[in-house]
Amino acid sequence: MSSAKHVRGPRDGGPEAASASDSESPAFSRADPEPPSPGGVLWSLSGDIRALLMLPAALTLQVAHPAVGAGVDEHSVFRTDPWGRGERSLRSLQLWVYGGTEAAEEGRRLRVLHRTIQGSDTRGRRYHALTPANYAWVHATGFPVYQHAARYLIRPMTPAQERALYAEWLQVGRILGIHDRDMPQTIEEFWPYWKKMLAEEIEATPVVRELVDVAQPVPPPDRGPWPLRVVLRALWPVLLPPLARFRRFVTIGLMPPDARAAVGLPWSAEQERRLRRMCAVLRVVVPVLPERLRYLPRARAARAAHRTAAPNG
Repeated sequence: MSSAKHVRGPRDGGPEAASASDSESPAFSRADPEPPSPGGVLWSLSGDIRALLMLPAALTLQVAHPAVGAGVDEHSVFRTDPWGRGERSLRSLQLWVYGGTEAAEEGRRLRVLHRTIQGSDTRGRRYHALTPANYAWVHATGFPVYQHAARYLIRPMTPAQERALYAEWLQVGRILGIHDRDMPQTIEEFWPYWKKMLAEEIEATPVVRELVDVAQPVPPPDRGPWPLRVVLRALWPVLLPPLARFRRFVTIGLMPPDARAAVGLPWSAEQERRLRRMCAVLRVVVPVLPERLRYLPRARAARAAHRTAAPNG
């Protein structure tokens, strides 16, 4: 990306720069990166069901990058298969954290998947999905969204927890095949990079506008038990409008305010009060739920396996 060349953090370059030493190469000899350690901040955060409310903000910020937005617009099936794409994206994210030996394999799979994604972005510039500046932005959005949304849905993080989260998120970046030289290595390096990206690159791309458009058509869910799908299909004209409004509400509300302003998404004081009330309820209710309801399936299984493997488990 032309303006990203001067950002301290992810570098610019073509697809060759992104793949010259990719870990999916058969000749690659470096040991696979390990996923974040059990018991860490990310281990507790990303498997909590409240993390589902954080994902729309992160995904919308990803496609606010002109190249990422163009790639999704031209190559993704999010319009024709939104439920399948959502399910695959969530599975992938959970593997990065809870997948154990599967984590690095998932990272390699994603890089292979993105090898052929290229074209022209919303500013007429040529892009490739694996250009370091582009691929690293997709990863970079996770940390500020987690950090910001946790203040509402769980609790504000201490400075030590923020540093731990950032270190663990860097580990996720390595799993995705992003080199350390293409990621800010400390929080002190990250925030100037973040501010520069918001000022110079991020915009309300067509995909961003589509994701927050409450009138955008979405097909009824095609996953789950057959009787439930039949009921949802029949009720979908009634259910979709409030669901679309809620999606827009949490997408904009849980996005960091500086990113929200950079994209140009409106947010009122009354909406802020509604968000705080909703999150206050979730902070009380979710922690008292049984584990099978509080954690997503992959996280729940990983937590159980970790307890079993522990010396006093």
